[in-house]
Amino acid sequence: MKNNTELKDTGKILPKELKAMLWSKDIKDIDPEADKVYIIHQVLSYGDIDEIESLLKFYSPEKVKNIFINLPKAVYTKPVFLFVKNYLLRVSKELEEKYYVKNLYKSVE
Repeated sequence: MKNNTELKDTGKILPKELKAMLWSKDIKDIDPEADKVYIIHQVLSYGDIDEIESLLKFYSPEKVKNIFINLPKAVYTKPVFLFVKNYLLRVSKELEEKYYVKNLYKSVE
């Protein structure tokens, strides 16, 4: 029986240093293929340079960029979003911040 952190078709095991960023799910239930959108956004948003480097070795840079562009998640602060978009992934395409940047302030009326 394969461990749930193993990709079914490749046998790749999710690097242990990435697991700390996946706190909102039970690590035993995470499937690296089925949950790749969640994993990629969590690591890009909350990971340090070493953890992001591990992510880019685990998933191809093209796959990470493709998911970032086409399957946005509002989990980023504005500075992190801009860093990931402009410097880390070098996305030249305009992306709507509202799909990426979480609203930290709620109106109290």
